[in-house]
Amino acid sequence: MNLVNQQQAKLSLLPLLLFVLLFLGTGLYLQSQGVAYAFYQLPGPVAIIPALVLAIWLNRAPLAQSIEVMVKGAGNSNIITMCIIYLLAGAFATVAQATGGVDAMVNAGLSLVPAAWLLPGLFVISALVATAMGTSMGTIGALAPIAVGLAKQGGLDPALVAGVLLSGAMFGDNLSIISDTTIAATRTQGAEMKDKFRENFKIALPAAILTFILFAVFSSSETPIEIKDFSWTGVLPYAAILILAVAGLNVFVVLLLGIVLAALQGIVFADYQLANLGKDIFKGFGSMQEIFLLSMFVGALGEFLKQQGGLNWIASHINQLAEKLVLAGNKAQQLAIAALVFISNLCIANNTVAIVIAADVSKDLAEHHNISPKRSASLLDIFSCISQGLVPYGAQALLLGASFGLSPWDVVTQSYYCFILAFVALAVVLFGRK
Repeated sequence: MNLVNQQQAKLSLLPLLLFVLLFLGTGLYLQSQGVAYAFYQLPGPVAIIPALVLAIWLNRAPLAQSIEVMVKGAGNSNIITMCIIYLLAGAFATVAQATGGVDAMVNAGLSLVPAAWLLPGLFVISALVATAMGTSMGTIGALAPIAVGLAKQGGLDPALVAGVLLSGAMFGDNLSIISDTTIAATRTQGAEMKDKFRENFKIALPAAILTFILFAVFSSSETPIEIKDFSWTGVLPYAAILILAVAGLNVFVVLLLGIVLAALQGIVFADYQLANLGKDIFKGFGSMQEIFLLSMFVGALGEFLKQQGGLNWIASHINQLAEKLVLAGNKAQQLAIAALVFISNLCIANNTVAIVIAADVSKDLAEHHNISPKRSASLLDIFSCISQGLVPYGAQALLLGASFGLSPWDVVTQSYYCFILAFVALAVVLFGRK
């Protein structure tokens, strides 16, 4: 890359930096003013618009040609496929909620938890619910009111209980086959969903076991648990999609079947009205609006970076840094992928968007250093979720802080699963087989 091209490549990174500064800077300023949910007052799809305008200006081409580049990036087949899956995942989650599936999942888990094992039990419940729902925010929203009451009744440390919920929610967000992070990681890296799940599971399970043991040591409550009436049939749609997805069925088919099964379960067992199905599906589509738009806009921004050499410039520098590390095989490049998505998420506080931003460079590193797609997808998902579970300005920490009346910082410092997952994942990369 000659000097002129290097200069252009560096300049092509300015729009991305502008997006980060707008999004992060606005959040930091509003947080200093005591505004609730400060980092979500300026939505990502709005914050990225000035960055796209700057990218078009820096492209040094006729306006019509620059707009074609933007549309090409937004309409990338991986981005569009990802967005359609987001819509289906949102529809399934909403229909399952309307038919009582979420309540059934929560109370089915609570019915199995002895009072003395409240903390590890809540960890397992939140992990299972998040894995089934594919959303950490949905899990926290469903469980936080219950957990707040249990913490008060049992005299438990609210920050610790919030950390337990956050830990389980991030486990499911990372591992679930219908999570937007899983969808983004697999689609961008060209990995099969079932292969990524198995690769991820080998890292997440040991971390989850260690976390369970730690919470068992902390747990000493004898608080009786109040369980609402529920039907085990409400759990069936979640169980079905999990089994079908792990078996390798196409994710579109899995989610469509999940919607149908959730609706049928509600009609037969929960007095759900078929007339509401269309509205609930559309409501689910709406719940994915922000991540849908942001993914398309990030794809557009990424296309400018790709065409102007910004991504190649980043990749070359990451390669240089990785090659300086004296590690066997491609371990240094695996660490580079992990660091790239981790840092991206620290800036963006959105693990799915961080994956999309880091995806092309990560795929390039993987292809050139014999890293399998399932491993690169797993690293992207794991380290983005670790970062998301540790940022006090992330949506999860903010929601838990508001629910428990705590500082978000108090919440993330108790997110033990994320710390343990980081340790286990790094150990697997450094000491595992090639």
